[in-house]
Amino acid sequence: MHDLLIAPFAEFGFLRRALVGCLALSVSAPVLGVFLVLRRMSLTADVLAHGALPGVAIAFLLAGFSAPFLWFGGLVAGLVVAVGAGALSRATGGREDATLAALYLLALGAGVAIISVGGGGGADITHILFGSVLGVDDPALLLMAGVATLTLLVLAFAWRPLVLECFDPSFAAAAGARGGAWHLVFQALVVLNVISAFQALGTLMAVGLMMLPAIAARHWARQVSGMAYAAVGIAVASSVAGLVLSYHADVPTGPAIVLIAGGAWAVSVLAGPVDGLLSRLLRRRHLAG
Repeated sequence: MHDLLIAPFAEFGFLRRALVGCLALSVSAPVLGVFLVLRRMSLTADVLAHGALPGVAIAFLLAGFSAPFLWFGGLVAGLVVAVGAGALSRATGGREDATLAALYLLALGAGVAIISVGGGGGADITHILFGSVLGVDDPALLLMAGVATLTLLVLAFAWRPLVLECFDPSFAAAAGARGGAWHLVFQALVVLNVISAFQALGTLMAVGLMMLPAIAARHWARQVSGMAYAAVGIAVASSVAGLVLSYHADVPTGPAIVLIAGGAWAVSVLAGPVDGLLSRLLRRRHLAG
């Protein structure tokens, strides 16, 4: 067990940095994922991750794998997509999800085109899309820890308005909860967490650690706080197990963590006490008896 679980982190510094970074992300991103699930916006994080790709691509061409440049470029592009979608939907009267879909498809195509035209090779695109555990240097680690800290501080103040907005938006509006302002703050936090994760997990995989634990958590708790605790626990376990799998099986870190989180979701759907398949089956048998 020591050689399997502890030795990789004790021997290699880059794995320790990746572990600390993923753990920092695991205590903040899944909580945002819980609110995305409750607000029926589960695909929004994926849209914003794709929307950040042009900024990441431009920063990569200008500065290579420099964490501050990549983070800043992705943040600007992601915020442009998030805020632009809301502004366009209000100006045209259209649905915000449709505008987000259009913008993210354009952003994804633009990002890949920028890298290709700028001379980026296939390996460079792979690192950006799927991440690399070697990319978690000290600046990237500080960014991930800083974003996690900021997210938790903001959520401490925004928790009640966000919960109220999820379950009774009409009452929230009547009570002056400023749902629109909190919505923009919430979207900015989603962008920050996705961007802070992409060096280890990639722009396509960063959303996995945010959403899969959150989707699985609904099968383990009924209250929002319980879902948040369950999501964080699943994310932490997935990060550790995914890094170990990545090291021993020589697979990319991002897909390894997402696959472990996906396995946790499958177990939750099957055996979770809240609306799990087995619990539903047992309940039906009990009622039939």
